[in-house]
Amino acid sequence: MLSGQLYRDNDPELVAERRRCQALLDRFNATRSDEEDTRQEILSALLGGIGTGSWVMPRFQCDYGYLIRLGDNSFINYDAILMDCARITVGNDVSIGPRAQLLTALHPMDDHEARRQRWETAAPIVIGDNVWMGGGVIVCPGVTIGPDTVVGAGSVVTRDLPARVFAAGNPCRVIRELPSTDTHGQAHGG
Repeated sequence: MLSGQLYRDNDPELVAERRRCQALLDRFNATRSDEEDTRQEILSALLGGIGTGSWVMPRFQCDYGYLIRLGDNSFINYDAILMDCARITVGNDVSIGPRAQLLTALHPMDDHEARRQRWETAAPIVIGDNVWMGGGVIVCPGVTIGPDTVVGAGSVVTRDLPARVFAAGNPCRVIRELPSTDTHGQAHGG
């Protein structure tokens, strides 16, 4: 699965890993708003890495958990779905809006019989530092979003996006470049 080769999602080892993940998600999604420490404890057991100051709001869904890494000071809003059949890497200072979907799974397009037999592959997703993704954004398998990029709400990202752009639409496309800024938030031409 992680090497990009064909696999079947009903493999007993994968089923067991998903059950472990779902048990942790059940606990996480049942927490009360005043149980931040419990949420962080569960996320630390669930995810492959969670940076300092990062947090996730319930309801959160994923397949395996350990294939997801969040950098420092990153935020995933309500109702996110991270289908982590391949690695999902989220950089530092990332904000992901409500109901976003990061989907790594791919199914055979031309081989109808393989699809019928539930064969699939997966491709990793990488979200660069300081990316902001609006609500309802869908990121497709194999996509990398460059640092300092903003993705408009409801966009479907089917291809890589470069650094420091505003992109939106279905399919998502670059609308304009964004200025670079220094550490004090001052814009510079570019």
